[in-house]
Amino acid sequence: MVGAVSITHPGSTVLVSWTSIKKCGNGVCYKVRKPKAVTMSLGNGNNEKEEVSVGTRGRLYLGLDFGTSGARFGIIDKSGTIQAEAKREYPLYLSGESYDWVRSWKETLFLLLQDVPRDLRKHIVSISIDGTSATTIIVDSDTGEPLWRPFLYNESCPDALPTVKSIAPPNHTVCTGSSTLCKLVSWWNRVGSNKKPALLLHQADWLLWLLHGKLGVTDYNNALKVGYDPGLDSYPSWLVCQPYYHLLPSVVAPGTPIACLKEEIRNKFGFKKDCVVCAGTTDSIAAFLAARATQPGKAVTSLGSTLAIKLLSNTRIEDSRFGVYSHRLDDKWLVGGASNTGGAVLRQLFTDDQLEKLSEQINPSETSPLDYYPLPKAGERFPVADPNLAPRLLPRPESDVEYLHGILESIARIEAKAYGLLKELGATQVDEVFTAGGGAKNDKWIKIRERVLGLPVCRANQTEAAYGAALLATRGDQQNIL
Repeated sequence: MVGAVSITHPGSTVLVSWTSIKKCGNGVCYKVRKPKAVTMSLGNGNNEKEEVSVGTRGRLYLGLDFGTSGARFGIIDKSGTIQAEAKREYPLYLSGESYDWVRSWKETLFLLLQDVPRDLRKHIVSISIDGTSATTIIVDSDTGEPLWRPFLYNESCPDALPTVKSIAPPNHTVCTGSSTLCKLVSWWNRVGSNKKPALLLHQADWLLWLLHGKLGVTDYNNALKVGYDPGLDSYPSWLVCQPYYHLLPSVVAPGTPIACLKEEIRNKFGFKKDCVVCAGTTDSIAAFLAARATQPGKAVTSLGSTLAIKLLSNTRIEDSRFGVYSHRLDDKWLVGGASNTGGAVLRQLFTDDQLEKLSEQINPSETSPLDYYPLPKAGERFPVADPNLAPRLLPRPESDVEYLHGILESIARIEAKAYGLLKELGATQVDEVFTAGGGAKNDKWIKIRERVLGLPVCRANQTEAAYGAALLATRGDQQNIL
């Protein structure tokens, strides 16, 4: 990826820990309640920071979340109390006609490590990362350098779908064009068999490798869409016999300690000598973990750039016809899927300021007569698996309030259809929905969704996937035998 050109600078970073905030000029000012950590970066790209001492610390845990448009971290203590949080937008670089996402992710990772308050770094004992599901990177098995541009989470490879369907069981999770296995087969058919030794990694795997240096390890949540069977705890026989099987990484449970943080990183940033790096998970599962919904029937809807739902179920269900799959969560199953509808559509149509002001004028008790299927572009994964499904955002009324109301309610109907489908397929019936992600901040939308779903909907106490990744880091510390 030579000759990359920067077209934006990194977004400013704001770290907060239960403080009140007010804007001051070009940066952000804080009123601090101790013992809390606060760090800030001014929006000038210079990463100027102000740090506030937070007193004596015990063992701390760092979770990093790499989402679709940006990344963030959360640091918690043993009790789960947040000590610091931060976020950054990805800096965008052009490489030919596409974005150099690998460079963006790598740069953001180390910028976030730099943003961790110095007085907290020496107390962090374990680190974990979540990434977008089915975001796939093929790397050189000797150097870890990417051999091909990454396949993003929502990218479909229909050219590989007939091959995958011919080897996998009917309606298996991998039998959708956006599955990790379809991406691997598409790459293999084009250039893979003629390339030097390679490995398949997911976004979280590759970022974690940058920290621990042990190439070729993933977790069973990320590995699901490449065909790993979490019930058998192994790759299935129909996958093992394929010519590209040697590209697949070894699989461990999320939160499993992999290796200590690399010496050069510890020395550069001042982390503990025995700080351990743990296996990660996907972003939607990390958001579920953050909500701490522990009983069957409890569900989490993550309203970020996309809409992802996870329902804790006693029963495992999978059906690629509808984009439904089950992740393992200890002795239960996280059933669900991810729709391409969500915040990305809203951002195409409205600014953040418009969304806030227009939402205030919506009456959530009234049913919108508008019927849309809001998508940022053609293609849907769940509850309908159709790579050609076209967005439906017309007719547009003269009133922007009515238009936004119709879009929010239409997204809620997609969510309701998704939960209804899970019940039809045999999952434990949902009885309560927790909301995570940026959409969780919109109270009017929550009320619309309560009416459409016919269920109690509440904002999760913790709504950030980075918090869930930090919880995985605590599990890694408990299991650490390195």
